[in-house]
Amino acid sequence: MASQGVVFDPEEFSRLAREAGVRLRGSRRPLMFIGLAIVGLVALYSSYYQVEPDEVGLVTRFGRFVRTCNPGPHAKFPFGIERVQKVPVQRQLKQEFGFRTARADIQSSFHKDEKTEAESVMLTGDLNVATVEWIVQYKISDPYKYLFRMRDVEETFRLMTEASMRTVVGDHSVTELLTVGREAIASKAKELLSHLCKLYDNGISVQQLILQNVDPPEAVRPSFNAVNQAIQERERAINEAWAEYNQEIPRARGLAEQKIQAAEGYAIDRVNRAKGDAQRFNALEEQYRKAPEVTRTRIYLETLAAVLPTAGKKLIFDEKAKGILPMFPLGPVQELKP
Repeated sequence: MASQGVVFDPEEFSRLAREAGVRLRGSRRPLMFIGLAIVGLVALYSSYYQVEPDEVGLVTRFGRFVRTCNPGPHAKFPFGIERVQKVPVQRQLKQEFGFRTARADIQSSFHKDEKTEAESVMLTGDLNVATVEWIVQYKISDPYKYLFRMRDVEETFRLMTEASMRTVVGDHSVTELLTVGREAIASKAKELLSHLCKLYDNGISVQQLILQNVDPPEAVRPSFNAVNQAIQERERAINEAWAEYNQEIPRARGLAEQKIQAAEGYAIDRVNRAKGDAQRFNALEEQYRKAPEVTRTRIYLETLAAVLPTAGKKLIFDEKAKGILPMFPLGPVQELKP
């Protein structure tokens, strides 16, 4: 029994292959359009970027800096050929040392950990230990230097700040650090940090360095607080003594000046009165020489006019008069009230 096999027809096979190719090309055309559309959207999206008003954009092409962009919309080469790094040059930045702000609000909250404790403990010039917390505020003055002159610029700047503060604190005593020398220490640390920024040429401008909190270590804090309280009480007593001194001394000087002026006034008055009496006596003597009787009578009458009003009521009788005594009371004279 003979088996029946499949007869291979080359022409039929070619025809079927051509039909399959046509159907395959027809199904790939929509996929190609979709792929091209996706590529176009990705290119459009990756070529557009926006720079905010407080920023500048630095464009790099294959990692090399090519240009700086001002705030506003811009375009660049897509697909990572050009990349943009935005730098906030108008914003004031800050770094905190010895603490971290957990929540900034009306009542801000802070937290500390082993890292913050380690960076806040410092050795002073008199070999005492103090816990120093501070804030440094800065701006990016040159974005190109900030990005390309130094690797890991933020961490390096943090280490520079800590080194500056430790250097200045090591040159002062713990008393200066805790009391009257805080502003001077902060100012010197800021100057040293600014000098280091210029030396490293990192494009950062230091705006302000503020000592936030300075305390002795926890183990000696009660004793140190007692010493500070004693110092404050001493200062208060000294200030009160100076206040009393400034109140009493001017008053005593004023009273002394008043008495001196009163004595001088009395002396001038006595001298002027004496001179006036002498001149009056000389004038009276001159008139007496011209008319002795008239002058004597005038002097007598003026003396009576001055003396009699102070002598009280007097009764004057004529020595020749008789029988008058019963008409007048001889007892104490009573004045009639109006």
